[in-house]
Order: sequence, then structure tokens, then C-alpha cells
Amino acid sequence: ESVFRYKKEWDYFTRRIGFWIDLDNPYITYNNEYIETVWWILNQFWKNGLIYTGNKILPYCARCGTALSSHELSLGYEEVSDPSIYVKIKLKNEENTYFLVWTTTPWTLISNVALAFNPEFDYATVFHQNQRLILAKERLDVLKGDYEILNVRKGNEFKNTEYIQLFPFCKVKEKAFYVITGDFVTADEGTGIVHIAPAFGEDDFQTGLKYKLPFLQPVDLQGRFVDEVVPYRGKFVKDADKFIIEDLEKSGSLYSVEKIIHSYPHCWRCKSPLLYYAKKSWYIKTTAFKDKLIENNRKIKWYPREVGEKRFGQWLENNVDWSLSRERFWGTPLNIWICEKCGFMESVEGIEKLRKRSNKPLPEEIDLHKPEVDEIYFDCPKCGGQMKRTPEVIDVWFDSGSMPFAQWHYPFENEVKFKENYPADFISEAIDQTRGWFYSMFAISTLLTGISSFKRVISMELILDKNGVKMSKSRGNAVDPEEVIEKFGADALRWYLITNSPPWIPTRFDEKEILEVQKKFFGTLINTYSFFAIYANIDKFVPEKVDISFEKRTLIDRWLISSLSVLIERVNKYLDDFDITKAGREISNFVIDDLSNWYVRRSRRRFWKSEMEIDKASAYQTLYEALVILTKLLAPYIPFLSEELYRNLTKNEKGSVHLAFYPEKFGEKVDKTLIEKMDVARKVAYFGRSIRSKTRIKIRQPLRKLFVVTKNNFRKEAIEEFKDIILDEVNVKEIEYLDDDSKLLSKKIKPNFKQLGPRIGRYMKETSTIIKNLPAEKIEKLENGEKINIYINEEKIELTPEDVEIYNENISGIEMMSEEDSIVALDTNLTTELIYEGYAREFVNRIQNMRKEARFNVEDRIRIFFDVPEELGKALKFQEEYIARETLAREIYNNFKEGEFHKEIQIDNFTSKVGIERI
Repeated sequence: ESVFRYKKEWDYFTRRIGFWIDLDNPYITYNNEYIETVWWILNQFWKNGLIYTGNKILPYCARCGTALSSHELSLGYEEVSDPSIYVKIKLKNEENTYFLVWTTTPWTLISNVALAFNPEFDYATVFHQNQRLILAKERLDVLKGDYEILNVRKGNEFKNTEYIQLFPFCKVKEKAFYVITGDFVTADEGTGIVHIAPAFGEDDFQTGLKYKLPFLQPVDLQGRFVDEVVPYRGKFVKDADKFIIEDLEKSGSLYSVEKIIHSYPHCWRCKSPLLYYAKKSWYIKTTAFKDKLIENNRKIKWYPREVGEKRFGQWLENNVDWSLSRERFWGTPLNIWICEKCGFMESVEGIEKLRKRSNKPLPEEIDLHKPEVDEIYFDCPKCGGQMKRTPEVIDVWFDSGSMPFAQWHYPFENEVKFKENYPADFISEAIDQTRGWFYSMFAISTLLTGISSFKRVISMELILDKNGVKMSKSRGNAVDPEEVIEKFGADALRWYLITNSPPWIPTRFDEKEILEVQKKFFGTLINTYSFFAIYANIDKFVPEKVDISFEKRTLIDRWLISSLSVLIERVNKYLDDFDITKAGREISNFVIDDLSNWYVRRSRRRFWKSEMEIDKASAYQTLYEALVILTKLLAPYIPFLSEELYRNLTKNEKGSVHLAFYPEKFGEKVDKTLIEKMDVARKVAYFGRSIRSKTRIKIRQPLRKLFVVTKNNFRKEAIEEFKDIILDEVNVKEIEYLDDDSKLLSKKIKPNFKQLGPRIGRYMKETSTIIKNLPAEKIEKLENGEKINIYINEEKIELTPEDVEIYNENISGIEMMSEEDSIVALDTNLTTELIYEGYAREFVNRIQNMRKEARFNVEDRIRIFFDVPEELGKALKFQEEYIARETLAREIYNNFKEGEFHKEIQIDNFTSKVGIERI
């Protein structure tokens, strides 16, 4: 009821976030079909001798009333504060002599039956606080105050030494309360003496078996002391600790009490502290398959790899048998029937056998849960006695781990479907499932089929707050995903989480970064689509009617097609390797840098041409194909926007991008040399624009010349091939190639005062003036390591290369930028003609902005009226033809009129009034 109460909310959110799973046909672990498959699996294990019963110390939750398996245990460790006490236990035959014993579980002292020494340790008897205390010599620092060492003996010498029972509540008939020895005793903490309570602890239990010690378990299944322990009866053992400590102090047995902060296991369900409790339990013998489990794990591809190799791998190295049974009411009943008379056991594999074996007819509809299943009895084939089902249910992790088989009700039906889907290509869950769902699926499938039920694992880490702190409601830093989706959209959240960092790395969540993603990536993608859609609709472009071959397309079109082909190749490579983050980043870089910021910006004028000749048609076809391909590449990442764009582009309201094939290539042609050449051209353009930015020369101001220093023929060829694009991008008139930078630099020289001063003395001032004005040929000699002579008042002074510093300085009006083997320079000197052209470009920009503000259509022809200062008027008259062409102006008047829309504009220091109207 609890699960299905919230299922609608989960289904809504699952659809809202675009998580594509079969919500209409979920597998439900409590259905008969699911349980029947689980029974079949258990029956296979039973037939192969892999299920057995045993009394073992188990981590036990008294609140839930059930033991936990080893992988459940790992899910619930918490840092807690527990008492850390030192207790004096009196020797039986020696006056005023005590063993000093340490424990962090005072409640287990009620069940103490022996003390363990390490046979090889040195143990000191000390006189301290008017008593003789015995403890490991290495641990004497636990004593508070002065002490005198009376003697030192090996632990083995204390063997069989008797002591007086600390709490006489439990009556003992067997031999007890004496010293035993064991290698498990350490001196890392405590006193080197370990108190043994076989009912509560694995080492204690094994020691009890070895020495045939009494088994005192005065604690019930609710974790409370039984009536026999009079002072603490009915108290939960952990709650009784403080009362036990008080009584120890009253009796003089308490030496000291402190608090210890340590990691202690808690129930992963209810968060109650666990007790290590001796219980009868059913086990699966996973240790018999330890080598196979390790071998199969090596075949799985883990993301990240270290989780599989270290965290999961080390878990398998220390594998213990799976504690299968639980003492609960609700759960999958363990399918084993036991004869009450002779103890014969039988496993049931499914409903059909249950009907055959039942000693009474069963109804058509059977519920395989308790209590109905417990009312089904068998006749024992051995003795004729009555067989009754063992009362336990099974570990819920076994249910979850059976999913690969039970979701299909295999082998009872769907055999073909099961084989088609087994093993799974990948599974994905949070990293805390390493010892939960990952292990349970893996262990069951390995024991059952010999192989893992999955080939790959994507392990997900936590999403933290923006400061790297784990989110929680109590801290007030939790984020409601519903609110985030409402605010930014599911696609933006998905894209941010996927491309921000790999899912197996903790992610710092910051809403500001989603906003940045919205603006940068989504804004660019939508604007690119909108640009295409606006002009395609104006020109009534029909993709099906245009088919221009790769060879006939414009150079920049061939480059985009080739770049998109390389993108597809890279994305598929990353996705094949399940690196969704790198694949997403590749797409993002392509959309922002290659498609929008380069291709569309460099091709914009082609879409503005009036006639649909081959160049314009090629631009349309190339951009259309690129956008369609991108919707397919992006579909798994941003399912909603990609669907919208795909349907709009293909004009197919019913067809879905999610039913299209994922792109594996784009056409037959890929010109990788063209990509390399464009990279060269873009780098030159980038340098050119960077120089403009550094010198604060606006991009709309044309410049005379761009210099490229290179001897590399491929670079020259690339630049020449894309020369027009570079000239337009950097806004220069021409490109000049140089073999070196000598024409761009002038040699300068200055004296090395530190070197010359002591030698020249009073002539330093005159010498400095002469050096700064040395002719080029003498500077060259010094640069080549030669000496030269200068004269002051007819006195000869010899100058060496060490006497001067030679350096390069840009020629006036030349600005350079270099990186590795690339040197680019701009001539920033401006002529009147260049200045006028710059003014005209700024004017065009203002008119275009006015058109947008006036909401004119992009194809509208207009008139322009202006009133400008004289100097600006000369520039506009000089560039009138250019202005008309760029703004779609049929008429331009140097006479202000408001028209349909007018405003005051600013160009440099000139303020002007401009009006526009449609024709």
C-alpha cells in the first residue's frame, strides 16, 4: 500500500524528467509470477547443495526482528558515541588481584564466560591504587597515576587461571570463568585482555566452540534482557549500559569510564543499532563460488573502473556465505518444507509442484505469501509424517537480485524474451548499491548460470550542494527537483547534470550553472534553428527538392559536413564506452563554436541573397542536414527539445526522433584535410580578433593588412583557401605572408649599466647616448658576437656583446600575437578611407537594430532619413551603396524625418537622429 500510494507521483516525475522505462508493465516482486521464479532459483541452489542451516553470529536488528546479510550490514554504518570502560575482574585464588579488562559493550559482560590472553604477549602485574592489576605490558599507558611493576609473565603462563564471575545472573554448569589464549587478541587498544561472550561476537563464538564454553544468551529477540537478569530485565541492552556501569562502580569493579567515537553498524532500514547475536539461519554457500565470482567480475566493465577493481573486487575477496533467511511476516516465503517427525527437507520450485505435493486440494488462485502458504502441508515421503514450511521469509535483496529472471517469469514462460535480454548491456544505480543490488544480481546469476547478469555498470555518485556538502532537509540545503524542472525545464537539468561531470563523480549542484547552460547551449541551439527557420520560410525552402552533391557544395559547407562526420564518430566512440559526459561536451562545443559561432556567422550573407542559386541552396541544405543530425545526436540527452526541433524540421508531426536510428556517419564524404585547413584559418582569425581586442579597435573598423609569419606551405595553402573568410572575419583588406618577423620589428639597443659602469666611469652618459643611436649594421655585429669601437673626445672605447642589451620592438602601428609556431600581426594604422568605412559599418549596425526594434520583417525594403554631423555625413555618402545593400534600403536621405520608427544614435563621438520606414 505504501509503495502504490506514491506510485502515481513517481510515474509523473519519471515521465517529467524524460526517464524512459516501461511504467505500464513494471515487475512487482510480490506477485506470484515473480515469487515463483525466485522459488525456482532457490530450488536450483537447493538441488546443488548450496543452501544450508547453521548457528552463526549474525548482525541482528532487534527492532525489525531479523538478521542482516553481510552486504546489508555494509549499508548502515554510523559514527556513534559509546561507553569505553575498564573493569576489574577478581582472580579466584589471589587476594586483592584483578585482571583489567576493556570493553565498549558493557551489556555483554552479563554473558562473560572466559578471558582471552595472547600467548606471546608480555603481561605485567602492577601495584596501583593499593591493588594488583594484570594487563599487557604494552598497554600500561591506560593506567591513571603511578604504578609499580611487580613481575612480567607471558600470556601463555596465565592459561586456566580462574576468576570470579562478574555478574552472577546466569547459572553455569560447564567449566567457565578462566583464562584461555588466542592469536586474535591484539594490543592495539584496550588492555590486551579480551572478555569472551560466545553468544555475542564471531571471535567469541568460535572461541566458545573451540573450548566448549557455556553459551549464555540472556537477551531475547527484541534485544531486551530476560527475567533472569533481574536488575535490567525488559531493558534494551544498549539502554542498560548506563545502569550496568553504575552497578560496576558501586561494587568497586569499575576502574574507569570514558566515551569512544567509532563506526558502528546500524540497520539500514530503521537505523537501530545492530547486535551481534547467535542465531540459527539459512545460508547460501556463495563462498563455494568465490573464484568464479572474482573471475566474472574481471569481465565486467565498471564505470569508474576502480569501483569494480577495488570496492567490489575487495568485497568479493572477503566473501562470506549469504545469510538468506529473515524472521519477518512480509516477504517471499522460503520454499523449504521440513518433516516434523523425521526432519526430512524438501524444496518446492513452483505452484505446479505445490499443488501436487499438498495433502489437500488448493484453490485456483493461490497467494504464495504468509499466512496462506503456511497452511499447506505435505506428507513426508520418508516416514509419512507431516511436512510443514520453515517459517522464515528470505532476504529482500535476493528478491531484487532475481530481477533478470523473475521479471520475465522465467523459466515458466517468456524463454525467448529472457534469452534476448540476458545478460543486460548495462545497469546503473547509486554507488551505495555496490554491495546491495549490484552484488545480489551478480551473485545469483553467477551461481545460477555461471555468468554475470550484466556486462557493464555505471555507478552514480551523490549530487551535493554548491559548497560540496551532502544535501539534507535538516541542513536546509536540499533542492526540490520538481521546482528546478518547473523553473528551468527537464532538458536543461538533464544536460547540466550529464555534461557538468561524469555521473560517478560527486556533482556540486548550483542553479546559476543551469541558467548558464540555458543561455549558452540552449540559447545557441534554438537561435541557430530560429535563424534557419526564419529564412527557410521566407524563401519557401523545401529540403526534398534540393540535392547538391558534396563536391558541388561551397568550401565552408564541405567543412561543416566533414566536421559533423568527425563529431558523429567521436560521440559514438564515447557513447560506446559509456562516457556520456565527454560525448555531450563534444556536441556542445560543436553547436556553440563550429555551427553557430563559425558556420552560421560566416554564412549569414549567403541566406540573404535574393536568388536561390547553388551557393544559397547549398547553405540551406547543409544547415538543414546538420540540424536534423544534431536533433538525433541530442535525443538521449535532451529528449523534449530534440523532439520538438526534429518534428519542426522534418514537418512530421507523428514521427519521433526517438524512433529514428542514431547517427553513425554523415554521408559518404569526409575531408579531414579540409578540417585541418579550416583549423589553421580559424586560428589566424582568432589571433586577428584577439589583437583587435587588445588594442581596442572595434571589429567594424576595417584595417589595411594582416601579416602571417610562416614558412609552412600547408599553412599558407590553408590560409589562401579560406582567405575570403579570414579577411571578412578579421575585417582586413589583404593578407601578406612573411618568412620571419624581421619586417615587423625594429632592433633596439641599450647599455648594460652593470657591465659598463665600472669600466667607463665618467663617460657613461655619453656612451649611453651613442649606444642608443647605433646604426643597424653595428647592432647586427654585436648581435653576431663581434666587438665594435666607439669614440668619445677622440678616445676609443671597445664595446663587447656583454656591454649591451639588444631587443626587438614592434614597428609603429604593427601589433603582433604569437603562440608556438604561429605569428600573426595587424597593421593598425588608419587612413581616412578606412575610417569612413568603419563609420558606415557602425551605421549599418544601428539601422539593423532599429529594424528589429520596429518589428520589421527581415525581407522588408526601407527608406532611411538621417541628420548627422558633417564628418559622419561625408563617410555615409562615401559608403551609400554599401549601406543600402546591407540594410535593404531603396532610398537614403540626408534629411531627418521620423518615418515609422526613429531614434537618436551614437557613433564614436557623433550623435545623430535617424528615422526609417517601410516602402
